[in-house]
Amino acid sequence: MAKKQSLLLAMMLVVAGLAVSAMADRKLMSLVKPQPNQLTYHNGAVLSGDIPVSILWYGRFTPAQKAVVTDFVLSLAAPLQAAPAPSVSQWWGSIHRLYLSKAVAVGKNGGAHGGGGGGRAKNARVVLSGQVSDEGCSLGKSLKLSQLPTLAARARPGKGGVALVLTAQDVAVEGFCMSRCGTHGPVSRAGAAYAWVGNSATQCPGQCAWPFHQPVYGPQAAPLVPPSGDVGMDGMVINVASMVAGAVTNPFGDGFYQGERGAALEAATACTGVYGKGAYPGYAGALLVDKATGASYNAHGAHGRKYLLPALFDPDTSACSTLV
Repeated sequence: MAKKQSLLLAMMLVVAGLAVSAMADRKLMSLVKPQPNQLTYHNGAVLSGDIPVSILWYGRFTPAQKAVVTDFVLSLAAPLQAAPAPSVSQWWGSIHRLYLSKAVAVGKNGGAHGGGGGGRAKNARVVLSGQVSDEGCSLGKSLKLSQLPTLAARARPGKGGVALVLTAQDVAVEGFCMSRCGTHGPVSRAGAAYAWVGNSATQCPGQCAWPFHQPVYGPQAAPLVPPSGDVGMDGMVINVASMVAGAVTNPFGDGFYQGERGAALEAATACTGVYGKGAYPGYAGALLVDKATGASYNAHGAHGRKYLLPALFDPDTSACSTLV
């Protein structure tokens, strides 16, 4: 009787062990399954052809600060031979190669293009179309996200264009430094997009101007020297580049993105913190260094400028593509 009970107990243990093993195998298989949320094209609109970019300066910016950004915008459309490689225009060309060339264009004469027929999207060429200043901060110095499209409309973006809304270092914007350094979205009834970025110099340079300032969290490596000498403005260029890349490839929320539509990863934000090869948390990657100033950069721009630009996610390789 005791032997029968022992045999029965042994059999029960074997069955239980097999069940646990099968469950573990299923869990392991679920871990190695391809993830459904890859950065893909959702058959919506992208911006291509001539893209007019207008700037609204909200708050006080010095002429030197404005020149850092305007030279960057001009650099996007510069011929490849206009600046030494690696260049800002080379980075911009990667956006067409990795994203816009894969979107189907509809409509005429450039502008906003989406799926549903027609040819491939035209090469995107940025045109600086105008600048507006609101130095007196007509809506106050504490802005809600819902006010950004209104400010963007004041920049009068053309159809298929992008309005840059840039806020000064003493202007607070909902979520700034807490959950975002910038954002982008549509400008109602204008057929255009906007991108907002704030100057983080006095509010959160460790979050929105890294690696030119020590980070708030994580590895505490020495900050890099900013190319323009202005931590806040060089941090703004990084975020302007990220937001413009998103505004062009996903202007109305149905273009190229990964994850939930309302909290999507896009062309540049999918590679946050990556600027050169070998990057890892706390290390921006192997960058170029200006021998005269010690500034770190990865792209040459207009008027002899040097910039640090974010890596772009390559949907074909699922890796971050860097200039250096």
